[in-house]
Amino acid sequence: MIEVSSTPRAAELAASEPAAAAITGKMAAEVHGLQILAPAIQDIASNTTRFLVIGRSASPPTGDDRTSIMFSLQDKPGALFHAIEPFSRLKISMSKIESRPSKRKAWEYFFFVDIDGHAGEDRVKQAIDELEKHCTFVKILGTYPKTSPA
Repeated sequence: MIEVSSTPRAAELAASEPAAAAITGKMAAEVHGLQILAPAIQDIASNTTRFLVIGRSASPPTGDDRTSIMFSLQDKPGALFHAIEPFSRLKISMSKIESRPSKRKAWEYFFFVDIDGHAGEDRVKQAIDELEKHCTFVKILGTYPKTSPA
């Protein structure tokens, strides 16, 4: 098994080696002339991949937006509860929350949260301001129009 940077790169390498195979998408298989041996191998049929567009400026508000935030907390009882409580109080829906180890210090985590609303809206600004009071680090990763899975 060889780890590569992307599924198209895996298809490209598999096409150059007669005895090789790759887990890749249909389009990459077609582009590189690969035979599909096992379609639909995902473990969850409704699984989706998010793709992000990086820009120099925020998207303007549309009225149906989402904001992605990253933050870290001190390791103490109730820290996460107190940090995210303002979103509930201000009636801002959190559609996703994930944690990842910071790799800087044991038991320190980064939290990734998607909330409904644009970062420029007053109540979203207020919630993020209150979040910052409980965090060691807060970063707005982006604010953008909501989309439906394709």
